[in-house]
Amino acid sequence: MAGVDPSTPATLLRERRLAAVSEQRVPLYDAPVVAHVVRSDFVESVHHGSVVALDADGSALLSIGDVSGPIFPRSCSKPIQALAMLRAGLDLDGELLALASGSHSGESFHLEGVRRILAGAGLGEQDLQNTPDLPYEEQERDSWLASGRAASSVAQNCSGKHSAMLATCVAAGWDTATYLELSHPLQQLMARTLAEVSGEPAAATGVDGCGAPVMAVSLTGLARAFSLFAAAPEGTDESRVAAAMRAYPQWVGGTRRDVTALIRGVPGLIAKDGAEAVYAVGLADGRSAVLKIADGGQRARPVVMAAVLRRLGIDADVLDELAHAPVLGHGQTVGSIQAVGI
Repeated sequence: MAGVDPSTPATLLRERRLAAVSEQRVPLYDAPVVAHVVRSDFVESVHHGSVVALDADGSALLSIGDVSGPIFPRSCSKPIQALAMLRAGLDLDGELLALASGSHSGESFHLEGVRRILAGAGLGEQDLQNTPDLPYEEQERDSWLASGRAASSVAQNCSGKHSAMLATCVAAGWDTATYLELSHPLQQLMARTLAEVSGEPAAATGVDGCGAPVMAVSLTGLARAFSLFAAAPEGTDESRVAAAMRAYPQWVGGTRRDVTALIRGVPGLIAKDGAEAVYAVGLADGRSAVLKIADGGQRARPVVMAAVLRRLGIDADVLDELAHAPVLGHGQTVGSIQAVGI
């Protein structure tokens, strides 16, 4: 079998790109251990991560690992993107604004909400350009497959955001066919809004799992943004987003999601989970906490956030529920995932 010619332009370009990536500063390499996976009283695995918590005035309350290096916030950016859309004329509130700010589980009410947003803008499912996928949540995905349905854009967890982006384009008179392009006015507005609320310009731009642009900021910058949303004065667009998330947490995540339980369980809290184990929380008094698990695995994410909120003095039953994720052996609980060093 013929090998790849190392002298071809495509191969050389790929090698240059890999070399450039390898030379980048990657603070996650040196992130400290923030969680143990304990099986039968034996530490079987560990998760590394970075954590920052800010006071309402922006001063650091907690800093673990590198919290100034850029990361992709992934879906933790959605409330910020929803703010940009409101500024551009999107007319949503309540559960539909929460859906636009969330990553839904694919439950029937989520999908109906997406269709309501589209219909309100005179559009349909065919206008969605997010990546077709199965529902995010396991039970919904199993039910979807059992009914013989294929992956679709409406079922994908970002369809609330994408339907809102399309509705924003209609409201602002912008082209709907090119709404995912970085040069589109909507995406440019989202970049400016992210820079404003985080206090720093995007350090890098990539393509998110759903196909939309994703822009990198630091954990500290993301924490600044969530402080701003959580303590926003009534009547502001930031307050509209936060109020929708607090009132309709099941539309931000889903019936069985930890992010929904956390919002419900701590009065005044807003929270958003993201792919690659990013988690952002804002408290009603303006404090905030953001973390990223370095390996991108989701299982330690809620456990570590529960420990961080305990460190900040939050007392709520939901934190007890999230603090020790079970480790199973032969169908029985034989250990747990435990936060360390918080």
